[in-house]
Amino acid sequence: MADRRARPPRAPRPARADRGLGWAGRRFEVEVGAVAHGGHCVARHEGRVVFVRHALPGERVVVQVTEDRHPGYCRADAVEVVEGSEHRVERPCPHSGPGRCGGCDWQHVSFAEQHRLKAAVVREQLGRSAGSAADPVIAGLVVEELPGGSLRWRSRARFAVDRAGTPGLRRHRSHDVVVLDDCPITAEPAAAAVLQRRWPGAGAVDVAVDSTGAVTTTRLDRRGHPTSSRVLRPGGGLPEEPGARAARTAGGRDWEVEGTGFWQVHPAAADALVSAVAAFAAVAPGETVLDLYAGAGLFGGALAPAAGPEGRVVCVEADGEACAAAEANLAGLPQAEVWQGEVDAEGLAGLLDDLGGAPSVVVLDPPRAGAGGAVSRVLAGSGARAVVYVACDPAALARDVGAFAAEGWRLAGLRAFDAFPMTAHVECVALLVPGA
Repeated sequence: MADRRARPPRAPRPARADRGLGWAGRRFEVEVGAVAHGGHCVARHEGRVVFVRHALPGERVVVQVTEDRHPGYCRADAVEVVEGSEHRVERPCPHSGPGRCGGCDWQHVSFAEQHRLKAAVVREQLGRSAGSAADPVIAGLVVEELPGGSLRWRSRARFAVDRAGTPGLRRHRSHDVVVLDDCPITAEPAAAAVLQRRWPGAGAVDVAVDSTGAVTTTRLDRRGHPTSSRVLRPGGGLPEEPGARAARTAGGRDWEVEGTGFWQVHPAAADALVSAVAAFAAVAPGETVLDLYAGAGLFGGALAPAAGPEGRVVCVEADGEACAAAEANLAGLPQAEVWQGEVDAEGLAGLLDDLGGAPSVVVLDPPRAGAGGAVSRVLAGSGARAVVYVACDPAALARDVGAFAAEGWRLAGLRAFDAFPMTAHVECVALLVPGA
């Protein structure tokens, strides 16, 4: 074995902040190009790519560089509009804009244009990473608007808290807290429950309003660990009580979740996604459904009646609180089971063995990072006739659809929903089937 001590010393790597070209703070004029994943558009200046926020394709703007950490590109805000787009509008939130709250990406964009920009991003990501942009499934995509408009849709949020105990949201790519008196995209009772109080000692506060109007707040310490939850019932003047289950409605029935636990943040999203998943899955009586990252059992519970008494629905979830909620939600469905466990490649292979046969349909709704290539490859070899993939990040979805494609699967259906108005995020439902 070679002596590692005999190797010449490696040259020191530059500090992260020194890898750029020293453009931070610099201002210059650019013509804005296409929209890109992540809430910005692409421009070029002196041979470098500039990722520009607060701009629109086709505009001419003056930008100020906010971050320069890479020799090939930098990040900037559009601080002056020289030639504006017809789709530019006044921001409805006074806290939005360059150097301000980083919570929204598209407050300066008309609602209809937000949908077109999001569709362009999904088509570009899937066309580049998972197949041809000319594929009819990809080329024909439109982003569907959900009922309720562009404001006050967020039923669940996390607000940061500064060292003085004052709540707000962070600047874009920063730990700085922008103190807020309101958040116009958050449901008014939820925003008021957090922003009209001080939270000494907290690092953040989670808040959610359920289908009954009850507002749950959960304090988190500076490491992100929850410390306490309280519920304020509607009706005015009622005292807060310790945190408990929250009521949600979707698919024509009621569901319960942990107070600020995972649930679709847009009030209309759960219904839209259940409908899309059910249509793509087309579960028949007697079939086996595997519901991964199952949360409170929304998709598994919605698909169980179609599987019938001879069918089987196995919901897999890692979080203990979510599993308890799923057990309660699926109690009246004898064909449904809840298994607690992580969804990784090794564990999934064992789970498929324990299933005692190939699933007919797999439904998965992973976190923003996606399922990953290893899990995708295991699912591609599971023997399922279809995989229905729910995703909130088009780049992660495209990567994983590419992994399925490498195993001989194809994208057979795709829908996208504007479940996050004013932001760059979009919710997608993809149908994957084996065969070319």
